[in-house]
Formats: sequence, C-alpha cells, structure tokens
Amino acid sequence: MGDDHAQRERQWRVKRYYVEVVHTVQRSLLLSFAGLSLLVATIAGAVGSHALSFADGQALRSFETAVQFQFFHGLGVIAVALVGVNGPAGRLRAAAAWLMLVGTVFFCGSIYARALGAPDGIVAVAPYGGVAFMVSWLAFAASVWVRDSAR
Repeated sequence: MGDDHAQRERQWRVKRYYVEVVHTVQRSLLLSFAGLSLLVATIAGAVGSHALSFADGQALRSFETAVQFQFFHGLGVIAVALVGVNGPAGRLRAAAAWLMLVGTVFFCGSIYARALGAPDGIVAVAPYGGVAFMVSWLAFAASVWVRDSAR
C-alpha cells in the first residue's frame, strides 16, 4: 500500500510540474506575440501617417481603426497574460488572449492588406476577426465567475 501511495504522489508531482511548464510557456508565448503585435501596430501607424498618401479618406479611416484595434487588443493580451492563465478560469482567459490575436490577424490584417492594394475580397474576413474580438472579451468577463480549485 505504501508503494502505491508513493507512486501516486510521484505521478501527481510530475503532472503538476508539466502543467506549470505549459502555463509558463503559454504565458511567455502570449506576451511575446503581444509585443510583436504592438510592434506591428506601431509600424502600421507610421505607415498610415506617412506612406498612405495615395489612399482615399475612407481607406485611411479604416486603416486608423485597424491600428487602434491592434493596439487595444495587444495591450489586452498583455493584461490577460499577466492576470494569469492557470486553472479553469485561466484557461478561459488564455482562450480570450488567443482570440484577441486571431481577431488582430483577421480584422486588422485584412484592413491593412486592402489599404495596401489587396483585392476588395480580402476584407471579407474582417467580420470574423471582429467576432473573435467580441468573443474574447466575453470569455475574459466570464473567467471572473469561474471557480478555480485553488480558491
């Protein structure tokens, strides 16, 4: 019986170690992607203010909106990662952060591409990015109400 208990204890410790490693890696990835997203937003803002002189007023406004959304959601990913991605509530927050990044690619990316000359059809993916943003904030809000077993 003692050997069985010791084996279960070892398995629990190994599982706990791997869970901590996964959460640490996920947090690091989220923070890295957020930093890169904010870098791209900064570059896009500079491009929009200096190099898009050929674009019409509507295209410039759309481009500026995309830059703002990318900044807000890049900062949102940082906030979510720093709040924590451990436990059941953390998994919901992690999903929120990943959805913010997906939303950035689809929403902002398609608007940037269109403003830089891609075919009109590219903006068809923008609504999917917008929905990803909305669902991400809903997931973040819901995470507050999920009980972690450690509480």
